[in-house]
Amino acid sequence: MDAGTEAGSGVRAGRREWLGLAVLALPTLLLSIDLTVLYLALPHLSAELAPSSTQQLWILDIYGFLIAGFLITMGNLGDRIGRRRLLMIGAAAFGVASAFAAYATSPETLIAARAVMGVAGATLMPSTLALISNMFKDPKQMGVAIGIWMGCFMAGSAVGPLFGGALLTSFWWGSVFLVNLPIMLLLLLVAPKLLPEYRNPEAGRPDLTSVALSLVAILTFIYAIKELPKTGWEPVTALALVVGLAVGTAFVLRQRRLADPLLDMGLFGSRSFSAALLSMLFGFMAVSAIGMFVVQYLQTVEGLNPLMTGLWSLPGAGVTIIGTVVAPVVARRVRPAYLISGGLVLSLIGLVLMSQITSGVPPMIGAQALVMFGMSPLMAVGYNMVIGSAPMEKAGSAASMSETTGEVAGALGIAVLGTVGTATYTTRMADAVPAGFPAEAAEAARETLAGAVAVAEQVPQAAATLVASAREAFIEGMHATAIVSAVLIAIVIVFVLTMLRHIDPIGAEESGEAAAAEQADGAAPADAVVPAGEVGKEEVNASASR
Repeated sequence: MDAGTEAGSGVRAGRREWLGLAVLALPTLLLSIDLTVLYLALPHLSAELAPSSTQQLWILDIYGFLIAGFLITMGNLGDRIGRRRLLMIGAAAFGVASAFAAYATSPETLIAARAVMGVAGATLMPSTLALISNMFKDPKQMGVAIGIWMGCFMAGSAVGPLFGGALLTSFWWGSVFLVNLPIMLLLLLVAPKLLPEYRNPEAGRPDLTSVALSLVAILTFIYAIKELPKTGWEPVTALALVVGLAVGTAFVLRQRRLADPLLDMGLFGSRSFSAALLSMLFGFMAVSAIGMFVVQYLQTVEGLNPLMTGLWSLPGAGVTIIGTVVAPVVARRVRPAYLISGGLVLSLIGLVLMSQITSGVPPMIGAQALVMFGMSPLMAVGYNMVIGSAPMEKAGSAASMSETTGEVAGALGIAVLGTVGTATYTTRMADAVPAGFPAEAAEAARETLAGAVAVAEQVPQAAATLVASAREAFIEGMHATAIVSAVLIAIVIVFVLTMLRHIDPIGAEESGEAAAAEQADGAAPADAVVPAGEVGKEEVNASASR
């Protein structure tokens, strides 16, 4: 461990650490912006680079795919070579790749640049979250810091489309990438002064076989669940899913045998760690498809343009940011199980309301805001429990697991719950297409609302009837998805109250109940309530030898 970074119990962060948090917020904000901003730039770059439809998909998806695929590897690598060092390497690579993307002269060049940005992005996310555990050793302060970190990520997701739209009104499409350069340069200049360094002094070399297995497992699995709603159970999609599950199983079995694994499966021996991850997986999964339906509702049912749709997304993002910052403060007095489940009750109410709305923008936005605000404690306190349950030398791996969980949850939600809405729509539209439409147009209308709107003009005298039926079918599909999501949220509430009730408020003295629960699971009692930054060097070594 480098000088000045050894953990000490009860050490409160000062001005330097909070300034360091502001530095860590920069790449977090930027990465979330880059996940959404390209959707607006795609028509502009397509006009200049003329990519094929397949190349357009790769331009959009390769970034997110590789972030998800490399998170576990990069989280572990940061623990081994130094979290600040990896953060700076990733920032430099991200900046260079952004410059190449901005001035790409062919689709292939842009795809390659986006791929490098994805790999570099995977170094930034776990590094920033793991460094927070080094900088904020006081449990209460670390909870607030993680809440602010999560709020920045949500802010980037919300302002991405608006930010991109503002740039594209005055500059060419490459400007959405060039803005990354000054932010990454600032990070490289100030990181050595404000951020501590930490690495596990006992870590060996990464197991390259495990790296390969993790990449294949995650990439094929996420590819399969993203393609399922589009293609159904076609051979390629089904094979990708089988390969992902099989290779993932092989990866887990290998980690159990290795003395120095890429992913320490012993982390799952902590009840707090495992229960928090599962709660986040199914909670995020339950609401991920809802956002997609709301955007489509605003544009295709209410007829809003992309800019107005982006503006109406701000209330939901705003209450989520407030919730993620406030939740860790409330968690100092309220047990996490009660705080998280209480928030999820609000999400459940929002979903039930959403299942009843048939028209109007404000009611839909209000219901969505209630859903997102209710998710805030799970986001902020859940991440805090995952990081806090891991010994300091495993914080990078724990951070990567929480972020990988979020990626998988989002893809699963859209694939599984999105299919509920799609199936409802297609069933409702099976006999709803008026006579007179060509067979190909009728089939497009039966698949999606956007398809129905696009082909309606082919038979003007029946256009109004077709669009009205398609909108009713879409709303029914959205209602069905909201109901299924509400049921899943109810299950998560019961799970949280059952599995996390032993955890005391953040910073509170550990109760005997919590200690007994963690010891029964084979984990150290401190895992339930003490963040990674509180673990002293002797405790770290003891945890590593377990």
